[in-house]
Amino acid sequence: LLAALQRPRYEVLPLDGVAEDVLAHLPRGSKVTVTASPSKGLEATLTVAETLAPRDYSVVPHLSARLVRDRAHLEEIVARLRAVDIREVFVIAGDASQPAGAYAGAAELLAAMGELRESFGEIGISGYPESHHFISDETTIEAMFAKEPMATYIVSQICFDADVIATWIRRVRDRGTLLPIWIGVPGAVDNRKLVRTSLRIGLGQSVRFLRTQRGWLRRFILPRLYTPTKLLRALIPSFADPSARVGGIHVYTFNELERTERWRLELVEQLTRQEA
Repeated sequence: LLAALQRPRYEVLPLDGVAEDVLAHLPRGSKVTVTASPSKGLEATLTVAETLAPRDYSVVPHLSARLVRDRAHLEEIVARLRAVDIREVFVIAGDASQPAGAYAGAAELLAAMGELRESFGEIGISGYPESHHFISDETTIEAMFAKEPMATYIVSQICFDADVIATWIRRVRDRGTLLPIWIGVPGAVDNRKLVRTSLRIGLGQSVRFLRTQRGWLRRFILPRLYTPTKLLRALIPSFADPSARVGGIHVYTFNELERTERWRLELVEQLTRQEA
């Protein structure tokens, strides 16, 4: 866990001012992934990526298949990333209700990339410990098999239940998928903001789990901060199990970068003292 906390992936939303916040609060050399959304489009993602990449960050733009119009658009995107020496992408289906072109899912986009995939040393795909709000469980399982040969790692969607995450990892391995898994956790985020966002992106099962925990009402209704410390400690067996092949931690920051980085440093210091 300590090793994972020392080299996390930070996910940010391509909103106004986020590049400045990354520069102000995240150490140079950090891996920063930039999401894509139907409302902002891929242009916002690419702009943030192009801003941060020359400033000594390892930037990973999300390529949402449903926002890519056609082959020419795909080639333009890859050319822009090459121009700023970005060598890693995260390919997802995306949440647009209708595809902008011929690519309805990540597998289709990855296949369409063909030789363009050679531009990237790392290609990430998503995994869902719980049901996806937009895609059936059967489809997500089939898609993982289809995407695996064209990818190098998996990032899991947020889940607040360590047992569900650990079980999902075992099931992924039992199906023969061996790509490293980066476990997705929230950063240090305002409780109410986290609950609102979780419900919006379809994490109802996880929110229901939170409601079963003692003190949920006090923690998640009052204006307090959520941190994933307890969740991560419960996942230590997965980090320690070589067969789980956990790559590390993917932190969904919700752009709460200052708070999240302060939490991370404090936990690293605490764990370091415990080891000593």
